[in-house]
Amino acid sequence: MINPHRFSIGPAGAEIAMLQWGESGKPPALLVHGTGFVADVWDEVARELASTYTVYALDRRGHGASHKPSTYHFLDFADDVCRVIDALGLHDVYGIGHSAGATDLLLAAKLLPGRFTRLFVMEPTIMDPRAARAGGLDGEALSRVQGALRRQAEFDSHDAVFNRYRAAPAFVDWTETSLRAYVRHGFVPLGDGRVRLCCTPEIEAAMLRPIYEAMTQVYVGDARGNPFTSLTEIDCPVRVTTAAKSGPIYKVMAARAVSLIPQVSTLVFEGAGHCVAQEMPAAVVEAVRELAKEFAK
Repeated sequence: MINPHRFSIGPAGAEIAMLQWGESGKPPALLVHGTGFVADVWDEVARELASTYTVYALDRRGHGASHKPSTYHFLDFADDVCRVIDALGLHDVYGIGHSAGATDLLLAAKLLPGRFTRLFVMEPTIMDPRAARAGGLDGEALSRVQGALRRQAEFDSHDAVFNRYRAAPAFVDWTETSLRAYVRHGFVPLGDGRVRLCCTPEIEAAMLRPIYEAMTQVYVGDARGNPFTSLTEIDCPVRVTTAAKSGPIYKVMAARAVSLIPQVSTLVFEGAGHCVAQEMPAAVVEAVRELAKEFAK
């Protein structure tokens, strides 16, 4: 088994950590993980796709070995994706993303017209700007954002993390390979042998605020405004997928995406939860390849 090549894009202090599976020269596929995770959680999917594609994945800002800046708005993440594509000189990119990482790709497709051949987005975080509501987060949403601050950040060892997470409902259906990849690369060793989350509770809470604002239709953006109107201008085919066992809000947001994106189709992963690529990687690989066949260029 060949390990992925690790490198980074950008200057010190603003680097984006990258993985590459497979040889250069093949059509590029760019994989973007969801909130809280790292590029390595794509490993099982990426290894299979590497027979056809040069597969890249990034640690999103605030995650893994990437930079930890002060802002985590949707366009910040989308700009990072554009930085990667420009730095690597990628064209005809197959974008494959999960949750908020799927949103990164959708927004990047508008920022870089003509650079993507197709997008495969699993339960993206979406608001419908046509139905925006006034006001901020309600008490329940605020409680969920603040709940991230109570997440345990340090553990005695990587094995201690794995044993705790293996029994947690959010990870119980993950493959062992995917969970070990997250534990190995999502936690940084400390000097005393303990390990600490790379995406700290404080960073995760900062990320979750705009996510919950989008979920509840109150996101207004920053000085750049609300970016979701740009989804109506995406110039490539997009497949929006949902998972049968995930929460209702993910299906609501997927329906919002479908209503906004011009060249859109849908797929449901039966028997899977929100993290389908880490639960059923073979099914994701098959679906990704099927979309490529339908829109071969």
